[in-house]
Amino acid sequence: GSSLLLLQENPCLVELLFHVLKSQDLSSRILSFSLRLAGIFAAQENCFQYLQQGELLPMLFGEVGPLGGAAWTAPAVRSGWIQGLRTLAQHPSALRFLAACGAVDTIFSLQGDPSLFVASAAGQLLVHILDLAMRGPAEGHRSPQACDWPACAQKIVGHIEDSLCSTAVPQVTQALSVLTTAFGHCHGLWTQGLWVRLSPLVARLLEKDPVPASHSLVDLLLSVARSAPSSYRGLWETLAQTLSHLSPTQAGPLALGILKLQDCPQALRTQAFGILLQPLACVLEAAAQAPGPPGLLEGAAGNSMTVDTLLSSKSACVGLLCCALAHLGLLQPLPQRPSPWPQAPLLGAAVTILRLCSGSAAPTSDVGSRLCAILVGCGRVQRAALDFLGALSQGTGPQELVTQVFSVLLEYLVSPESSSMVLKKAFQATLRWLLSSPKTPGCCDLDPHTQLFLRELLPVLQKRLCSPCWEVRDSGLEFLTQMTRHWGGQAGFRQALLASEVPELTKQLLRDPESYVRASAVTATGQLSSWGLCATPASPECPGAQQSLLVELLHILSTDSEGFPRRAVMQVFTEWLRDGHADVAEDAERFVAGVLQAASRDLDWEVRAQGLELALVFLEQLLGQRGSRCPYAVALPETAPPGVLAQALQVLCRVQLFEFAFRALFDCDRPVAQKSCDLLLFLRAKAAPCGSPQEAGDSPNMASVEATLQRWQAGEQGQPLGYLEPGAVVALLRSVDLEGLRDTLAESSDHVEKSPQSLLQDMLAAVGVLGENEADCY
Repeated sequence: GSSLLLLQENPCLVELLFHVLKSQDLSSRILSFSLRLAGIFAAQENCFQYLQQGELLPMLFGEVGPLGGAAWTAPAVRSGWIQGLRTLAQHPSALRFLAACGAVDTIFSLQGDPSLFVASAAGQLLVHILDLAMRGPAEGHRSPQACDWPACAQKIVGHIEDSLCSTAVPQVTQALSVLTTAFGHCHGLWTQGLWVRLSPLVARLLEKDPVPASHSLVDLLLSVARSAPSSYRGLWETLAQTLSHLSPTQAGPLALGILKLQDCPQALRTQAFGILLQPLACVLEAAAQAPGPPGLLEGAAGNSMTVDTLLSSKSACVGLLCCALAHLGLLQPLPQRPSPWPQAPLLGAAVTILRLCSGSAAPTSDVGSRLCAILVGCGRVQRAALDFLGALSQGTGPQELVTQVFSVLLEYLVSPESSSMVLKKAFQATLRWLLSSPKTPGCCDLDPHTQLFLRELLPVLQKRLCSPCWEVRDSGLEFLTQMTRHWGGQAGFRQALLASEVPELTKQLLRDPESYVRASAVTATGQLSSWGLCATPASPECPGAQQSLLVELLHILSTDSEGFPRRAVMQVFTEWLRDGHADVAEDAERFVAGVLQAASRDLDWEVRAQGLELALVFLEQLLGQRGSRCPYAVALPETAPPGVLAQALQVLCRVQLFEFAFRALFDCDRPVAQKSCDLLLFLRAKAAPCGSPQEAGDSPNMASVEATLQRWQAGEQGQPLGYLEPGAVVALLRSVDLEGLRDTLAESSDHVEKSPQSLLQDMLAAVGVLGENEADCY
């Protein structure tokens, strides 16, 4: 409805705003709210005029208001002032008001506010005002001349021009940030005129040494290039000049951004790619035993500035290499990456960097020796190079280079000098290369090279599982889990794994003192067991090894003091049930009953939520709908045949699934209650044709069951629900307002505080003296 009508029918709202101005001891929260509220009302022009009659807006947003008071020191008030003006600035009258009350000058000063949130909001408000001012003159004109721009726009653009010419870097940064927002969010024709007017000043920044605010300059140029590059005259030339003038480290993000553009001149793409390749080209050249083969992109090698940066200091060298590796890694999977992609040289560079860092390289040149001295033992570069090497696994390379890749990965996995984080990255890169290994034509097993590498790798993994460092043990278990998940059915992998001590060590780690390791060991043993690869007893007199694992995992679920292992057990059990694990399928009803009983007592909400996931899998299997549609979908699932449903309800009652689900329905943790609600809605839809509500409602224990549910809802969950008959279950499902509960649970946790009633209560609390207006307010 109309804000004007609201104000006319509820004068207490205007009185509230006047009272806020008069009060001396008002909290910053209430004052900030009042400024935002005034902005909401004034967003409609007729309402704006109504508030102007009493000079309310100048008193709120002008110099006589909070600007000159002690409350202005609170960031919340300054933020509320900006947000109020942002909402208010929607029409021509607002522009005139902003000019008259001096608000634009205040916004200029707030760009340098100590609060980053306030400073950012001030820059965004300037862009909003500029866009509002330019909408009129830009309509119907190709690109309005500067002399035609409104006074408010002229003032803002003039301030930006002054800031770009300033010798103070913070002011340059502020101007570039405002322009970045403008070109990123405003798409009117006037932005072309803005670029024509300001691009010479932007280009002039490149003449300074060093280039001021280089990060902000890169953000601006990429923002312009992403919007409509063909509309901005001279943009490609400016980008090329910027690439040439920035240092190698500064130019990297710009080069990556250029290569991500869909439409870009080929010469500029070549220049940008060359900048990303230069650090790696220098490494290859410095470490080469003999002149290397051609193939790296032309112009990438031999850049003296890049060599100087690499050798200037350890921090500069490390920073440049890490940025180059990260940028190339991001570029590798993109469809618009440069073609041809120099896969072989990049592989060679990554391997060389890793060898320089480990000290195993033997460069003969002076530059290579200095690089080796800088990089040896540098964990940051090792991690970046391993990440990049893993990304390159998506491509192919000469067999000789691939052999070098596996060799350097094994070297890092074996080395006692490798830190826990470096080892984690080495395991991840190794996994990616193993999974990308080519398959032998006509053979479903692993290729000979992979099998040979596995025989070397498993003893190393075995050693790492015994490491005194828990992070290393954890990384080794994660690697084993992923390998088993992908290769559990491969004969070569199975043979090599069972010939090692890895399965036995993994089982021993179920009792590790570190909870993270125990959780990873649970996941790994669960995966091994799914493929029949668990440790087997040495003698034939112990046939129950697999069964003992199930008992051990149940023991962990019931007794482990930490949540991570218990969550892992629940996930393993859910997978086992879903996949038809032999030991679970043997007596699924008993298995589910035991797991749900343990999960219902667990204090960790994620364990209880996973218990509901397991219950859903069991329910789907009982109804003969393995892998059925997700219960969160909008459309309801089809109903089950009455005979199947009756049997399923009997089983569900015996395993006390409903006791678990109804208790979870009133769980204090919202995700658990949501999951339970979805599960019961799913079951109710399946049970639609089953039984008569009247017949079920006459059940003798229905009254006590409903009373128990009410106590549970009130937070008294001590009393059990007891055994339920299937008819009572169906009646309960129909009587409980599951849809209403689902809607309530879907609301945000602060929906009460954000509700209109809550805001009105805040307003009444702020103007407690206006008791006679309480009825009007509500």
